[in-house]
Amino acid sequence: MIKFGRILKSLSGFYDIKDMSDGQVYQTRARGNFRKKGTKPIVGDFAEFSAAENSEGYVLAIKARENFLVRPPIANIDQAVVVMSAIEPTFSLNLLDRFLVLLTNKGISPLIYLSKLDLLDASDLAKFEQIKSNYEKIGYPFFFNDAKEIQKEFPDKVTVFMGQTGVGKSTLLNKIAPQMLLATQAISDKLGRGRHTTRHVELFEVNQGLIADTPGFSSLDYEVADQPSLNAAFPEILEASFDCKFRECSHTHEPKCAVKPAVETGQILQSRYDNYLLFLSEIQGKRETYKKVVKK
Repeated sequence: MIKFGRILKSLSGFYDIKDMSDGQVYQTRARGNFRKKGTKPIVGDFAEFSAAENSEGYVLAIKARENFLVRPPIANIDQAVVVMSAIEPTFSLNLLDRFLVLLTNKGISPLIYLSKLDLLDASDLAKFEQIKSNYEKIGYPFFFNDAKEIQKEFPDKVTVFMGQTGVGKSTLLNKIAPQMLLATQAISDKLGRGRHTTRHVELFEVNQGLIADTPGFSSLDYEVADQPSLNAAFPEILEASFDCKFRECSHTHEPKCAVKPAVETGQILQSRYDNYLLFLSEIQGKRETYKKVVKK
């Protein structure tokens, strides 16, 4: 019998798929033709699969993906909670903007969650209130250490959690879905390896939605290859750029650029523009390095 569903779990070559029609979960394996095509199913994929009583099914085909992350491999993500700490590790607007660029570029809606606010004094808290206000004006939902509020965003969505190592992501997930960490740890103990492996990725049902964890990041490549893509990943810069004289204005040296005046008047945050310029220089640096390698 051919069925259609979403892959919820990947472990050691097996895939648990939830049937979209009856909600039943079936264990399957991938057909060999995926290997021949140089691809394989991943968690979050919508898949056609075979199901038979008292035997494992097979993934037959996967639907085209809206988006996906490489680490861990998850597809068709609606939104991501970017967990940042107010302190320990030190809060970084640069790192926050890297996450936002990565997600926006992939068509994933970001939700910003700030942890460890209880370790701040009143003056530092006021600084973060301003940061929260600034990013909300751009259009990013921003949450202050409130696990209950963030869960209101889950229904009918696939949500992943990401953040730098040590920001309190595990603490947050333990409040939201303790079964998630317990299940993951049990599998890691059984396999005898670290909690995050390429062999185990899973979506958990929480508050009428699906959520997944991602590994802690020590560094982040935002996977943006050119200036137009970077421009589009900063919503407020993109909006202002429609009034630039040149269609692919880099907002660095061109005449009649509309972005630089918007920075001067405070319409665009100086920190956001500075990070845009930094990311642009990194992209251009990578392209130059690639050209040199090709010439050799």
